[in-house]
Amino acid sequence: MLELVVAHYTENLNWLRNLPSGIRLTVYDKSPDHSAGSDAISLPNIGREAHTYLHHIVSRYDSLADWTLFAQGKPFDHAFDFKKTVKSFVDKSDHIDDPVQKPFHWLGHLIDTDDNRGERLFQPWSKNEDGRRLDLRGFHQTLFDTAGPVLYTFVLGAQFAIHRDAIRQQPLTFYERALAVSITFPDAAHCFERSWDRVFGLTGIDPDWLAGRQTVYLKPMKNQLPEKL
Repeated sequence: MLELVVAHYTENLNWLRNLPSGIRLTVYDKSPDHSAGSDAISLPNIGREAHTYLHHIVSRYDSLADWTLFAQGKPFDHAFDFKKTVKSFVDKSDHIDDPVQKPFHWLGHLIDTDDNRGERLFQPWSKNEDGRRLDLRGFHQTLFDTAGPVLYTFVLGAQFAIHRDAIRQQPLTFYERALAVSITFPDAAHCFERSWDRVFGLTGIDPDWLAGRQTVYLKPMKNQLPEKL
């Protein structure tokens, strides 16, 4: 079974009308007017998409789909071929990459790297009007009880696909802790965006494939991302 989980605020969701058959849809609505429709699950507008994703994992831990695709209400800014990506998962649902070997897929078209203080990406970001840093060091310590890496390489947009077995490598108590962190740690959603593979104890991008590159633009893909990503 394949499930698409959408974190909605006020985005236009008309694109969901044309989803391929064979996929279950769950929309979590944080909009002030509940504009996602009667089938959506309302949540308080806290913690951005990180809170939404973690709420889904915590509440559905024992009934997760085989594969879950986590996406923003408007996924195309960071994954312009998102519809094709969803279709490719549906078409390959019975024989998608071996989940033991490849249980996590970033979904997007731009790989980038931030340092553990957010000085490379977050501080100069146009929407960061006060130019504050991102405390990834403190976030990592708070969530994992360990010192984190110097650099975080990730696909922009906080969108990914994950196999149920990979999620369950971590106990439910860990995700309950992460859910609390998503609403208590400053700028937690931006920290999670850079760390989703690490949340599941995985390496989402092969360092050897990167070959030292910090930014990689991914052109339209027929089979998600490059094999060793």
